Amino acid sequence: MAKWPRKLRSAEWFGGQGKNAFMHRSWMKNEGLPADVFDGRPVIGICNTFSELTPCNAHLRTLAEHVKRGVYEAGGLPLEFPVMSLGESNLRPTAMMFRNLASMDVEESIRGNPMDGVILLVGCDKTTPALLMGAASCDLPTIAVSGGPMLNGNFRGAPVGSGTHVWKVFEDVKAGRISIEDFLAAEQGQSRSAGSCMTMGTASTMASMVEALGIGLPDNAAIPAVDARRHVLAHLAGRRIVDLVKEDVTMSQILTKRAFENAIRVNGAIGGSTNAVIHLVAVAGRLGVDLTIDDWDRLGRSVPTIVDLMPSGRFLMEEFYYAGGIKAVMRALGEAGMLHLDAPSVAGGTIGEIIKDAPNYNTEVIRDFANPLTPEGGIAVLRGNLAPNGAVIKPSAATPALMQHKGRAVVFETIEHYHARVDDPALDIDETCVMVLKNCGPRGYPGMAEVGNMPLPAKLLKKGITDMVRISDARMSGTAYGTVVLHTAPEAALGGPLALVQDGDMIELDVAGRRLHLDVSEAELAKRKAAWVAPTPTGTATGGGYAKLFVDHVLQADRGCDFDFLVGQRGAAVPRQSH
Repeated sequence: MAKWPRKLRSAEWFGGQGKNAFMHRSWMKNEGLPADVFDGRPVIGICNTFSELTPCNAHLRTLAEHVKRGVYEAGGLPLEFPVMSLGESNLRPTAMMFRNLASMDVEESIRGNPMDGVILLVGCDKTTPALLMGAASCDLPTIAVSGGPMLNGNFRGAPVGSGTHVWKVFEDVKAGRISIEDFLAAEQGQSRSAGSCMTMGTASTMASMVEALGIGLPDNAAIPAVDARRHVLAHLAGRRIVDLVKEDVTMSQILTKRAFENAIRVNGAIGGSTNAVIHLVAVAGRLGVDLTIDDWDRLGRSVPTIVDLMPSGRFLMEEFYYAGGIKAVMRALGEAGMLHLDAPSVAGGTIGEIIKDAPNYNTEVIRDFANPLTPEGGIAVLRGNLAPNGAVIKPSAATPALMQHKGRAVVFETIEHYHARVDDPALDIDETCVMVLKNCGPRGYPGMAEVGNMPLPAKLLKKGITDMVRISDARMSGTAYGTVVLHTAPEAALGGPLALVQDGDMIELDVAGRRLHLDVSEAELAKRKAAWVAPTPTGTATGGGYAKLFVDHVLQADRGCDFDFLVGQRGAAVPRQSH
């Protein structure tokens, strides 16, 4: 093999004729590796979140084999390693609780092992940000490869969107419009192939962010998981990561402020998940990039949502891929002057070069700017005396008539209080009220669960009410919808203003004015704050261990919910030799 143009990081383990190199090579050879793979070729780590407990990622073992083919072809040595897998569908109390833990697993696995570049195999919601965060802290050449969305759901001849239809069909059950038998029969039709949610939920949003940021190859976002072209993408990523190592192109050279600004605008155009706000702020923080929630509002405010996908619209990820995918969206944004076309990509060249000829094959799925799904998409950041540090709402998933609304608060102190109270026939609530949920933020839950899109009271659903203003310090699933204000900061568990809201208070929501106001005097709020008592930790937070670490160190939603001690880049300096 030709001599590599520079000394590789893996040579600290495998290079030379000393005792330590002997031991490292000898132990690796028990895997059946020939001697010449240690002749100075780059070692590519394949960081795999495969797990049968994470249904969205259960096919990643196969995808890893295609990555390996590409790495071998390009002259590298692929070595696969596992890290904690975060499945939103099964993991309790919430996968978000463990995003930072998985990022630590990734970071230390990369730093402590002999690799020169890394492929991140991601899929379900939190696996993408967790792996990006951990890898960013090390800053090696990196490519993310997503597992891809499931095939479209189908039930009795109609399309079914993962997650989105759960909320809709469950509300139909509560309203008495369908039977519980029909509800249960929809299960298999919703999830009929390998892959992640095929709606524009958080998994598809984050796969789209990977592509928009330039840290993944073109078409990463939308190729269905079971489409052979997903395997081709993985194969090409395996080839390309070897080139990035040769060129010494690290994550920090790709993930600049301009790349994040591109991703924010793409998120607005696709009607992406509110969870992307927290995740991209956290990834940027690991790189030292100054990205705030105000950047989300500033950059996303003028962006129309042009992708007609559930939960905001009608279609699913299959149609989005066939229509042209993220490249077509980015071309439309670029032609409108809304992208940094000179931003680099791991694919080589610039974003502008990649998207310049991107076709749009279906203008119903990817609409023209003149015919958007929502004239102003993006994520709106609200402030006011109820959210001094900000709260977010997704306009494309909200009811236009509720975007300016003033209503009487109906308060739920915890998610348990909500479940006990919401369907009580005696609950004093109507469709003009504002539902308020407390103590479900980063520390209050803990883990900031996806409970912010509170299902409406059964008695209102039976009246035909389909949406109400809802406010909380929680998150909501990217597959969900409604006029839902989320991530209110500071959270109630820290004594933020949300903690002081009482039944009967008037709350004003003004999305256009970016205002969230509690109509209670400062004197009364001060009186309530003096009487406020911090909630007693519940559940896993009472037992020490990781839950205590989380509660003690997690930052608020407006700062990405990372741990305070993880913010910033620590690099990939080779740890001290132990032998």
